[in-house]
Amino acid sequence: MSERPLTIAVTALNATDNPGPGVAVARALRAEPGLCGRLVGLAYDCLDPGVYTRDLCDDVYVIPYPSQGLVALEARLREIHAATPLDVIIPNVDAELPSFIRLAEPGGLLERLGIGTFLPTAALLELRSKAKLEALGEAAAIATPRTRVIGAVEDLYTIDREVPYPFWVKGVYYGAKRARGVDEAVAAFHAMVAQWGLPVIVQAGVVGEEIDIVAVGDGAGGMIGAVPMKKTVLTDKGKAWAGITIRDPELLEIAARFFAATRWRGPCEIELLRDQDGVHQLLEVNPRFPAWCYLSAGAGQNLPAAVARLAAGRAVAPMREFTVGTMFVRIALDQISTLEELQAITTSGELHHPREGADPKEAR
Repeated sequence: MSERPLTIAVTALNATDNPGPGVAVARALRAEPGLCGRLVGLAYDCLDPGVYTRDLCDDVYVIPYPSQGLVALEARLREIHAATPLDVIIPNVDAELPSFIRLAEPGGLLERLGIGTFLPTAALLELRSKAKLEALGEAAAIATPRTRVIGAVEDLYTIDREVPYPFWVKGVYYGAKRARGVDEAVAAFHAMVAQWGLPVIVQAGVVGEEIDIVAVGDGAGGMIGAVPMKKTVLTDKGKAWAGITIRDPELLEIAARFFAATRWRGPCEIELLRDQDGVHQLLEVNPRFPAWCYLSAGAGQNLPAAVARLAAGRAVAPMREFTVGTMFVRIALDQISTLEELQAITTSGELHHPREGADPKEAR
């Protein structure tokens, strides 16, 4: 029996040298036959490249930045749903997750509108925060680098007694700068506070091989699927520009322990570093899909499609097989658009890319 195609919305359509996950999630949804009847992009900026990718999203709507608060997001989602009724929303930005989690609570706006999500709870979101990394590692029996949370720049003048240089200075939500001495540490501290606020995290610099896992938890301690990837090319921001799937039972066991310990619900990215002793150190857990998640679909585990089905209340069997040696290489393209499209998204906050034979405003 075939399933009814869903109208699915995704956020984070920025696709620069530090891309958001939205374009990759949308591509994975498009790659799943019969799943997505209509794909809706939710953009924060009118110049996000994913806005103008005509074969990606059918409709694009501008939504308020997370800093504008819950009320503004709620009002905008009501407007969007009235114009294009949504079945599922997959948020892909760390800073927006608290708002979407609030709206997805029992009796919340999304439940009342009949829009499904598959997200962790607010408590779980806090549990995997960088500030609680060591406690999380202990609970899940995963090694972690020495980490300290600081709230004042003065703390940096003695922090090397606990965390030796060089170390990483990380923002509470995002970003990391390497500090080889106190001057660099102070500069990095101010940069993180200016962008993300307090606290700031100091993490020991561990030398080794970077490995990431994209995975989905079922919310009951189980794992829907997981695909590990070794970074092979990095940008100057330390982001993966190329990577390849690898087979390592220990990595899948680490992911399984994380889900068993936390009962995580939804997608995540587990960032690890295999140190010189062969120990996998947990660097952080990102509470959403990574920008490279299309690799999971290419390797045989379409994890964004699994999340969409779970959000719609459909059953998804655990996935364990994937093709080792599947690689991705990111590419930069000049996206061609028109002044009329820019004007439409700028003035009305929406843009429609009708496919051949489809009504541009038909949502189902």
